[in-house]
Amino acid sequence: MTSDFQSYFICTSPRSGSTLLCHLLRDTKMAGNPHSHFHKPSLDAWCSYYGLNHAGFIDDRACLRAILSAAQTLGRGDGDIFGLRLQQDSFDFFLAQLAKLHADAVSGAERIEATFGRTLYIHLTRQTTLDQAISLEMALQTGLWHRRGDGSELERQVPHQTPVYNPAAIQDHIVVARAKERMWQGWFQSQGITPLHVTYETLSAAPIQTCNRIIDALGIAAVEHHNNLMPTAKLADETSRQWARQFRNDHPNWVTSDMSVAFQTA
Repeated sequence: MTSDFQSYFICTSPRSGSTLLCHLLRDTKMAGNPHSHFHKPSLDAWCSYYGLNHAGFIDDRACLRAILSAAQTLGRGDGDIFGLRLQQDSFDFFLAQLAKLHADAVSGAERIEATFGRTLYIHLTRQTTLDQAISLEMALQTGLWHRRGDGSELERQVPHQTPVYNPAAIQDHIVVARAKERMWQGWFQSQGITPLHVTYETLSAAPIQTCNRIIDALGIAAVEHHNNLMPTAKLADETSRQWARQFRNDHPNWVTSDMSVAFQTA
């Protein structure tokens, strides 16, 4: 079945369940191969990711065309739909690069459509920013960012160290997470976009159903999943739960009005 869209963007922030969602969509074999293709705000970093040499191009426009071609080939996988995970840290730079190729496009959404075709926007959020902040601090301290569904390590950035409760760092992560989600909301509103809203909590509780909801929104027939093993596993443990209890006891004002009240499901 042909999709109503040529691409979809997962608009999110760290520790929101985006890795699980990317793997689920990829494993359908029908919804592309979503990655953080433009994670760092740097053309050199983008070139390096795709094995390109920035200095080898006549100008930035030629370089960008090669980068976008490589990204779309990778992001489509074996199908026709391009999947992309986007975070706020690189979003403004990303739009600025697209403007170099599409100077006549007035808005960011117009630049994206001129480059990637009709695009479905998926806004992936985590309702409890305290849990999101603790997850981020735990990953930064332990070095472990993701486990596979079988419990083996999928992504580790530094050797393991025992995590230490740090309420100041957790507060900082909460502030940043809420600010990033407000920026996503503001951009959607400025572009007249109503994204498909997905929460970490719903994704975690019903991953297959959530994946099929996105597949349906893309205009593709629902997928029959034959593998009951999830591609990633939760990292939350008794230590993170204890941190959450302690933070709630010591800082009740930080968690009484979480960002979840600001979002409406699509």
